Amino acid sequence: MVFSLLGPTPSEQEEIEKIIIRGAQSAATLEQIIQLEIGAWQNSPKRKWMKIGEKYYQVKNAILDRNRTVVGEDGRRVKSENLADNRLANAFVRKLVDQKVGYLLGKPLSIQTEKQAYHDLLSDFFDKAMMRRLKSIGKEAVNKGIAWLHVYYDQDGNLSFKKMRSEEIIPLWADEAHTVLDAIIRDYEVVVYEGLNQKTVRKIEWWDTTGVRRYVFDGSQLIKDVEAGEEDSHFKLEADEQEQPMNWERVPFICWKYNEEEQPLVEIIKSLVDDYDRNKSDNSNNLEDLPDSLYVVKGYGGSPAGEIRKNMSRYRIIKIDDPDGNSGVETINLQINTEAYKTHMEQARKDIYEFGRGVDTQAANFGSAPSGIALRFLYSDLDLDASLMETEFQASLEQLRWFIDTHLYNTTNVDYSNEDVEFVFNRDMPIDEESIIKGIKDSVGILSDETLVAQHPYVRDVQAELDRKAKEKEEAAAQFAVYGGLGGGPDAGAKDDQANE
Repeated sequence: MVFSLLGPTPSEQEEIEKIIIRGAQSAATLEQIIQLEIGAWQNSPKRKWMKIGEKYYQVKNAILDRNRTVVGEDGRRVKSENLADNRLANAFVRKLVDQKVGYLLGKPLSIQTEKQAYHDLLSDFFDKAMMRRLKSIGKEAVNKGIAWLHVYYDQDGNLSFKKMRSEEIIPLWADEAHTVLDAIIRDYEVVVYEGLNQKTVRKIEWWDTTGVRRYVFDGSQLIKDVEAGEEDSHFKLEADEQEQPMNWERVPFICWKYNEEEQPLVEIIKSLVDDYDRNKSDNSNNLEDLPDSLYVVKGYGGSPAGEIRKNMSRYRIIKIDDPDGNSGVETINLQINTEAYKTHMEQARKDIYEFGRGVDTQAANFGSAPSGIALRFLYSDLDLDASLMETEFQASLEQLRWFIDTHLYNTTNVDYSNEDVEFVFNRDMPIDEESIIKGIKDSVGILSDETLVAQHPYVRDVQAELDRKAKEKEEAAAQFAVYGGLGGGPDAGAKDDQANE
């Protein structure tokens, strides 16, 4: 369609209005967008790996679903009913996940800030329950690539936090780096009762900066959830005995990434773990079947090729004719190449810990009581992975701090957002305590007392230890004043009287 330079004619103007109306009608509604997103998410590889990560952490490896098969008479593989069918699942994923989480989050975080009042307020939020929650978040992040924390107010009006299941959260990012959220879709199931009948209901929530919209999915379309409140604010503020709806300026969900790519550990090492499980199970099967070996029955008539193959794989029996008319039974022992098996399994184990970036406590060099530099070398891969994970978690802690600072400003009218805060991850690893304590002593006068105390292997709560040291100094100063300063002591007064006489 071409318009005149003098402007559209009445008919052209009418056509423009029709185009605008058609465009408005063709725009997707929020409900349509939600259905498109949850449909794509349900079948996405990312969600699939989340489910696999959870299964492998529970040691429900793929080997458990395998059936031992043999070659049948027609050449096809069929399930074996007589031979050993051991399925040995090895908990490498669980060990590596726990190792990473324990190393980085096994000890409580230390909070360092200059303003004591602010430190005390932050410490109230980062209590034992929060530290336990952070460990759970860390496990979720390593298993699934990303974890989610929901910020909300409980029934008593307390700022609270809840870890969400990662496979239930569909993020809609505002940027390519996945740092700013436009909205969150939560897709989850709840069990309800209709009379005495149990029923599973699938619920959908849309969270953005304007509030939350709730739906029930009946399998084909979204229906507004009237019972739960189809539209609501993030929270409500009570003023003059009335509830006022309020929203955060941000979507009240915080992501915690295992790495920048949001890739779970299991995706990196699954093929290696499966290979280890498979070969270990096959070797166990061979050892169990070894006493039966292979029986050769002579003088009872031969068998067709297909039947021979079936008998060999199912029953380990071969029937053959003997030209001399002799009969009897002979055995053929199975030969297991133990050296090749051992070499392969050792290399497979090394690869799992190499690419999983963990510490193999059964390695030969681990049992020699390494210390100092040697110990750091053994933990270098684990430390590298923990450093990358810490970088992502530091960014998440800053987002968490924004919600806490906003809450404090709304409740105390004090703005702490410009205060400098450092969250220190106290990593947990076997250490050479003697060399660390010596290094701390050598750093006195160079580094602050707080930094030195935070690095001491005997200290669990840095602030508590600093408070105890300050109290000891006050008590020593008070005692010093009682005894008269530099010349003080229990007999200082009597000596002065004698001198005056």
